[in-house]
Amino acid sequence: MPIYEYECQVCGEIFEKRQSFHDEPKATCPHGHTDTRRLLAAPAIVFKGSGFYVTDSRGKNSANGNGSNHRGKTETEKKAEKSTEKSKTEA
Repeated sequence: MPIYEYECQVCGEIFEKRQSFHDEPKATCPHGHTDTRRLLAAPAIVFKGSGFYVTDSRGKNSANGNGSNHRGKTETEKKAEKSTEKSKTEA
């Protein structure tokens, strides 16, 4: 269940209330006031790894305008390439 922040319109106190998604967005202030409003908060999302920034997908020469879409190989691609090379040498 998510935790929502509320602000009391009477005394101005900000407090948190744990509610279900299906609950009505109303809460009572710790001082007993019922005139409250739910505050909006930024979601807590963290992007990890490569590919989330503009500079991750560009090659070194893209600033020169050649339109290169070069990117580094992932570990999986490197392993697949090695196994392909190994099977070619064995044949």
